[in-house]
Amino acid sequence: MAKQRNEKLRNIAIIAHVDHGKTTLVDTLFKQSGMFREEQQVEDRLMDSMDLERERGITISAKNCAVRWGDVKINILDTPGHADFGGEVERALSMVDGAILLVDASEGPLPQTRFVLGKAFEAGLKIIVVVNKIDRADARPQEVLNEVYDLFIDLGADDDQIEFPVYYAIGREGICQKTLEERGTDMKPLFEAIVSEIPAPQYDDEEPFQMLVSDLGYSDYLGRLAVGKVINGTARSNESLVRIGAENTVSLRVSKLQIYEGLGTKEVEAAEPGEIIVLSGLEDITIGDTICTKENPKALPRITVDEPTVSMKFSPNTGPLAGREGKLVQSNRIKERLQKESLKNVAIKVEESPDKESYIVKGRGEFQMAILLETMRREGFEVCVGRPEVICKTIDGELCEPIEHLFIDCDETFVGVVTEKLSIRKGRMTNLINNGTGRARIEFSIPSRGLIGYRDEFLSDTKGTGIMNSLLHGYEPHRGDIPSRFTGSIVADRAGKGVAYGLFHLEPRGSLFILPGDVVYEGMIIGAYNKDNDLNANPCKEKKLTNMRASGKDEAIILTPVMPMTLEKAIHFIADDEMVEVTPKSIRLRKKILSQQERHTARGKALGK
Repeated sequence: MAKQRNEKLRNIAIIAHVDHGKTTLVDTLFKQSGMFREEQQVEDRLMDSMDLERERGITISAKNCAVRWGDVKINILDTPGHADFGGEVERALSMVDGAILLVDASEGPLPQTRFVLGKAFEAGLKIIVVVNKIDRADARPQEVLNEVYDLFIDLGADDDQIEFPVYYAIGREGICQKTLEERGTDMKPLFEAIVSEIPAPQYDDEEPFQMLVSDLGYSDYLGRLAVGKVINGTARSNESLVRIGAENTVSLRVSKLQIYEGLGTKEVEAAEPGEIIVLSGLEDITIGDTICTKENPKALPRITVDEPTVSMKFSPNTGPLAGREGKLVQSNRIKERLQKESLKNVAIKVEESPDKESYIVKGRGEFQMAILLETMRREGFEVCVGRPEVICKTIDGELCEPIEHLFIDCDETFVGVVTEKLSIRKGRMTNLINNGTGRARIEFSIPSRGLIGYRDEFLSDTKGTGIMNSLLHGYEPHRGDIPSRFTGSIVADRAGKGVAYGLFHLEPRGSLFILPGDVVYEGMIIGAYNKDNDLNANPCKEKKLTNMRASGKDEAIILTPVMPMTLEKAIHFIADDEMVEVTPKSIRLRKKILSQQERHTARGKALGK
């Protein structure tokens, strides 16, 4: 076997926690590599192509782009920083030979960085460390570097990986430097480090063409697209190949072969080993398949991802207002959309539920589910979803549940309230670090279900100053029941429109979710009740008019302002017998059984058992 390296290529991933400057750094690399004309208008955050990514300031899907430095082409993969999108991370890392670890000079390496870096070590990647934002007033680059060394040791890095090169950067200004003392002028040191430190892709020149499908795309003109790295051999357009799937081998012909150039792709006749390519003309292809020559079919190891930990039931909107706001309401359209998502996203699995009308969607976390829902409603879908449920396992005859390693960074004055709330949710404190700076870092071991709905509460308790991150630790024996909610629901008992008079008299009973003029229907949840049971109420009640003169003039009714209902808030709030109705224009909460009489009968039957 003759192992060779393609020195004209470098494939790298960028690893960073949410908001540590990853997307800004990629922008700067683009601009300084000469990929744009001087007068060309370039918007910021080029890699955040989804509207949702731009709004939330996070990376959701791993994306590819390419820049040139001298004679070397550098393929850059931007990976998500959130553990819920771990499937994206594992896919991206299968295509690269090294990674840049980007760390904030003030915050240091945070838990999600740990998650992705652990995956990079498993893949045996070479790491370059970049300490970013060294111009921050609270920057502490030297301490952060020590924390990075501790993290590498903690994750079991080998001798080669722990001898990593370090660079310091101000991504926003496009500056990178080798030491803290010398002031950089551009990104040249980082480009040179990528070329000299990251190994060129390796291949066997005696092996025929082989490619591992790491990502899927879709084009209205070309159909299904397969994205992946050429492991061995040369890819050619219009060549007859075979696809080796999990269960079968199918012949195929490549209609178009593309490589990444800048932010887009360009068509080529052939692609060298190590290149990341996009093939079109393939049907029924899935992530993890091998594409190779007909004469010598050889399967590569399939990509494996961590299994899902949370499931959620998606069903068509069956409420009285169904079809008024969305174009796509049919069950089969929802099924098609969910299956398309499971093809593109290896971390999501879709199963049909026993009633044949709804679908069980399994994924990494509630945040991933909320992003999928938000994307679907923007596409015109109307769906109803139930409360997220944690997927438990039976290990050696004992019921086990997923346990999270939770990291919390907050002011020391809030440590008491945070610890109290998490202990109710079966959390166990494993570590407390207080350096006397006024902030404390606490670590907990807590069931995944204990974190569902806690984030909003945590932000309220810490006055918005707390930072909370978690990653899957493993499975442990079930820790018992967790009280999910201490309030009941105020439920509308009839259809109509909210009236200020009726809502004003309901305000003392709890906090309301609707405004005067909002359409309501029987079984719709219009507020959180102060007690732990449900209250059926009439939000449409108007003041009775009589011909009797009032002794004083009526007071103007002033209602307490209502916080707009967000998707995450709605998912966190609902109980097991409730659902969230998601449409392109509205987010409503409702009971699964809308009729007050039928709910009463069902409750009686349940108690009768």
